[in-house]
Amino acid sequence: MTMPSHRRARGALLLLLWLLAAPALAATVTDLAGRTVNVPERAQAIVLGESRYIPALAILEGERVVDRLAGLLPDFEQTDPAGYAQYLARFPALAEVPRVGHASADSFSLESVLAMGADLAIFSLEGHGPGARNRELIERLERAGVAVVFVDFRQQPLRNTPRSMALLGEVLGRQAEAERFNRFYREELAKVSEAVAAIPDSERPSVFLHSRVGLHDGCCETMADGMMGRFIPAAGGRNVAAQRLPGVSGTLNLEMLIDEPPDRYLATAIGSAGRHVSETEQPYVVLGAGVDEATARRSLARATDRPGLASLPAIQNPERAFAIWHHFYNTPLNVVAVQALARWLHPERLAHLEPERTLATFYRRFQPVELDGTYWVRLAEGAP
Repeated sequence: MTMPSHRRARGALLLLLWLLAAPALAATVTDLAGRTVNVPERAQAIVLGESRYIPALAILEGERVVDRLAGLLPDFEQTDPAGYAQYLARFPALAEVPRVGHASADSFSLESVLAMGADLAIFSLEGHGPGARNRELIERLERAGVAVVFVDFRQQPLRNTPRSMALLGEVLGRQAEAERFNRFYREELAKVSEAVAAIPDSERPSVFLHSRVGLHDGCCETMADGMMGRFIPAAGGRNVAAQRLPGVSGTLNLEMLIDEPPDRYLATAIGSAGRHVSETEQPYVVLGAGVDEATARRSLARATDRPGLASLPAIQNPERAFAIWHHFYNTPLNVVAVQALARWLHPERLAHLEPERTLATFYRRFQPVELDGTYWVRLAEGAP
């Protein structure tokens, strides 16, 4: 017997109402910590364990990057105030997103996250915010119904950036956007890796990476097996810290650098357009949003004009001293840094690289804010 049309319509309406009221089905993903996680099919309230991942989210979310943010740590505004100011000017609502701590895992407020009704937390394997070692926090979040996933742009940045973006695409329902970015990323990285593979070891210069120049009175903080330390071999150089330090980062003695001078000197810049540095203040290298090339070069000259450090042959030859934006190490932008370093280390072999164009393309295609600033500089004037 055929059901009357009005009863069929009523049944369809009830089914629709039930589907709308039912919770979203969970999707199962594997995160960068190797954990199997059930995440909401459509996360609505997201907490960022590091707010410096906002540009990574913007690759996927575009103009809606702030819409689903329920809470975040304030490390973006603290460590890169000029970059944060760009986003704040474009998205004033960012100022209203609750902060759930300061800039460390210990300050992360579980109570704040639970009170705001978060359904997804995005953490880094290690970094300023909660990491994979904070097991008790993770377990309490998951018991409260907050799915936790780990990404990594820091430990193994060149390998894990595409994996992290693919994971974020899955958990945010932005798979097409993630794949679009990953195609761009792999193509740009291949321009370096294919060329570097042909460079014999004997032609790879030794590089001393001086991390966060000016932050400490002593010398010299560096990165070895991790973070930006991995960019050096990828760009065709030899990181002098890799054989001397057992972990990700540490300190090399200035006397050792003087006795065994590196072929190249590479500084990372933690100064920004919002931090005015005078001759008498602690000398940071200034790069990033809002910084012009002349200011960047002057800051590099000032930062390297220190007793002992200034005597290194790589600093005395301005073609062999280079500075790069420190925050490249924890962002999908890292491929641009590798291109810039590779062209600096091998200006003849790798002259075909165009990191300026790569950076401009990244902003044009994947960021809701405009490119405005200088992100690397040589001590020598007239450098590309």
